[in-house]
Amino acid sequence: MQVYRTARLNAIRKKSIAVVGYGSQGRAQALNLRDNRLTPLVALPSRSKSRRRATADRFTIVTPAQAAKSTDLLFILAPDHLHGQLFDKDIKPHLRTGQVLVFAHASSVHFGAVKPPEGVDVILVAPLGPGKRLRELRGRKDGIPCFIAVHHDASGNAQQVALALAHGIGCIPAGAIPTTFADEAVGDLFGEQAVLCGGLGALLEAGVETLIKHGLPPHAAYLECVYQIDLIVDLIKSEGLKGMYERISPTAAYGAGHAGTRIVSPAAKRAMDELYREIKSGKFFADWVRKGTGKRPARYIPDVSERFTRAERAVLAKLKPAKP
Repeated sequence: MQVYRTARLNAIRKKSIAVVGYGSQGRAQALNLRDNRLTPLVALPSRSKSRRRATADRFTIVTPAQAAKSTDLLFILAPDHLHGQLFDKDIKPHLRTGQVLVFAHASSVHFGAVKPPEGVDVILVAPLGPGKRLRELRGRKDGIPCFIAVHHDASGNAQQVALALAHGIGCIPAGAIPTTFADEAVGDLFGEQAVLCGGLGALLEAGVETLIKHGLPPHAAYLECVYQIDLIVDLIKSEGLKGMYERISPTAAYGAGHAGTRIVSPAAKRAMDELYREIKSGKFFADWVRKGTGKRPARYIPDVSERFTRAERAVLAKLKPAKP
């Protein structure tokens, strides 16, 4: 696996930059770029609620159409399911040869919601973590690495621009890892749904619910199943999965072997295969775009049981970690 840990900002130092969107990634990346002595505009629709926050952060605000007309480099960091409408209406009509489109997730390009014209560079700079952590850990070797990829290299310099932008948003010390738009689009969606967010969230909730059902106090159930997870994840990230098993207690290691395949059973693996096929075919992304941009946008925050929420609140009220 190739990892870049050095890059120069020369490739983008003289380019005008706009960050389209000001959510988790948009805000973090705009602030990190400014910390590196770059001066991005923030592009938001005229009625966007995010304008107030961007103004408080002392950014110059323009509309997406104005950004497409006036800047060299556009970070498309609005929600993925809105990219198609945003691009066709406000960005594509104003693009010119030599501009650069930057995405933090490849789905809208890979699955065809965004069809960039010839003559522009299309690159991916995808931090491997949420915007909040990208902001907190910017420029650190133990911070947030990123994927980089080139979808279209009209200038012949797209790779160097991608590396410079990875440096600009604070990922280079931790590493920039080459990939493809196809691999990032499918891999990211699958990882989020099957493991990191969907699978993990459901597993944590089920564990807490099971212990509460059998009589443990809710706060104790939460502490046993959820609160320690960062310690295990830190071991995995530093020592690998096998190394984690070697470093936990003999009881925990024996129990992991005894129970792991009972929880992640052949049925669970078949469900993962089905999920992968839905993602790779484009069905998931098409469904999300349709529901997310409809007249009544889909509610997309998963339900969490009230028992789990009460347990969580009780623990976090007493033991919430301090911010780094």
